[in-house]
Amino acid sequence: MTETWKATDTGVLRLPSGRLVRGRALRRPVPAGPAPAYAVHLLGRQPPEAPWDVRWLRWPDFWLPSSHVQARAVLGEAWARADTERVEIACGGGRGRTGTALACLAVLDGVPADRAVDFVRRNYDPRAVETPWQRRYVLRFAD
Repeated sequence: MTETWKATDTGVLRLPSGRLVRGRALRRPVPAGPAPAYAVHLLGRQPPEAPWDVRWLRWPDFWLPSSHVQARAVLGEAWARADTERVEIACGGGRGRTGTALACLAVLDGVPADRAVDFVRRNYDPRAVETPWQRRYVLRFAD
C-alpha cells in the first residue's frame, strides 16, 4: 500500500470523503515530492511512458472523453485507488480536462453533480472546467 498525498502538496484536491487527488499540467515539470502510484493522463494522443502506473484516457483538448464507458471505468478506478494511494489526474494544461475529471471524481465521492464544478473551482483551480460541454459532461456523469 502506498501512502496518499498531503493536503498541502501542490495541486492536491481533498474530496469530501477525505481522499486526496493531485491534478497537474503535463506541460510543466512534475512537482517536488513523492511520485504518484497511479495517474490518469487525459490527452488526445497516447502519452509518453512514465515511471508509475498510467492509464491513458483519450480526451482531446477542450473536448470530452472519446468513450464515456472508458471514462467511467478509468475515473472509477482512480477514485477507488485514491483511498489508499497517490493518484494524479493530468492533462496538458491542468485545468479543463483535469478539472472536469476532478469534478467527476467529486460526483463519485458524493458531491451533487450540479455543485461539483463549483467544488473543484473553489478547492483546486478557479478556472477549472473550461467549456460549457465540459460542465454538461459533469452534470450527466452519474447517469
